Amino acid sequence: MTLTTWAGNYAYRAPQVASPRTVDELQEVVAGARHVRALGTRHCFNDLADGPGTLVSLEGLAPDVVLDEAARTVTVTGGTRYGTLARHLHAAGWAVHNLASLPHISVAGAVATATHGSGDASRNLSSAVAALDLVGPGGELRHVARGDADFPGAVVALGALGVAARVTLDVEPTFLVAQEVHVDLPWSAALDRFDELTASADSVSLFTDWTGDAVQQVWRKTRVADGAHALRADLLGARPADGPLHPLPGIDPVSCTQQLGVPGPWHERLPHFRLEFTPSNGDELQSEYLVARAHAVAALQAVRDMSAQVAPVLQVSEVRTVAADDLWLSTAYGDARVGLHFTWKPLQPQVEAVLPALEEALRPFDARPHWGKLFADVDRDLARLYPRWDDFRALVARTDPDGVFRNDFVDRHVLRG
Repeated sequence: MTLTTWAGNYAYRAPQVASPRTVDELQEVVAGARHVRALGTRHCFNDLADGPGTLVSLEGLAPDVVLDEAARTVTVTGGTRYGTLARHLHAAGWAVHNLASLPHISVAGAVATATHGSGDASRNLSSAVAALDLVGPGGELRHVARGDADFPGAVVALGALGVAARVTLDVEPTFLVAQEVHVDLPWSAALDRFDELTASADSVSLFTDWTGDAVQQVWRKTRVADGAHALRADLLGARPADGPLHPLPGIDPVSCTQQLGVPGPWHERLPHFRLEFTPSNGDELQSEYLVARAHAVAALQAVRDMSAQVAPVLQVSEVRTVAADDLWLSTAYGDARVGLHFTWKPLQPQVEAVLPALEEALRPFDARPHWGKLFADVDRDLARLYPRWDDFRALVARTDPDGVFRNDFVDRHVLRG
């Protein structure tokens, strides 16, 4: 059977796949291989995780959840899914600060690619990392913790420094969230009052196809302190949805998390989709570009101006905000960002034909592409977008001098030149 990304758009070419059941076995696999790349839940759309030697699947490692209430941290194996971790934490009265729209993704994979949830005050998932246990090129286990000199470069590392056997995350007391959906937000309000809109809840997502005079849906997630939540009747001209909705028009919302302002546990509201359901409406492709918050409105307008090119190959777009962090290759390094996410139809040649023009339109805003999603893969000058780029390259050279964890993706986008 051919091993592919979860969307099936990329088939891995590595000649061998190992599935260790313990961290000791993982170390043995790495120690015995010339080239190694790690696989989580394969929620990726490019060749980031592929390589010329052995692929190591982390899905066989038991979660091994270790909660340290005194330190306010939790440690899990790298292949643990966020949804699995969330259930353990909530049962014990704890939570992580945020979740991505899909609870199905692995902790190590999300961390390595700066994958994120959303919210003006919420940093991406990688920012919650307190420590990593990395299996190095000789199979040795190396502990890297917040405060270490290399730590800001080791968290979002694209798998180039080793395999994340265990990840330690910050936790906080569990909390409730209420989710509301509003429809038909006038684009004029979205652009003129963007800051007010994204500040209207702890997490705000705009779903649009970039056509017409209105944003089709606005999903708002609000922390609830006392179990009660006051519904918002009007949202800058948008009206409350009269029932649960899926981001895609006409699709049964049964796979979506509870809406209509009903308070519930954080892990059952912060994602858009429920853990029990397959995380897709069907075949799809994804791209995402994160622009500096200061350029948000101009970037939104630039994409609207391209609607005639974008809409024919698009299922839906999501616009969301992310707070700044200090992780060298994070797409939110140094300043707050606005993510422009594109869920494309499964038409890869047509999508790839649109991407160069889309990226050219976003170039004035120094848009950083999501590492695990599709972006134009020719002559990309990503170094100019990351102030600590040379520091990361030097870290890779020191940590993996023989290139055990290098692959075509890392060579093309990070180490060339």
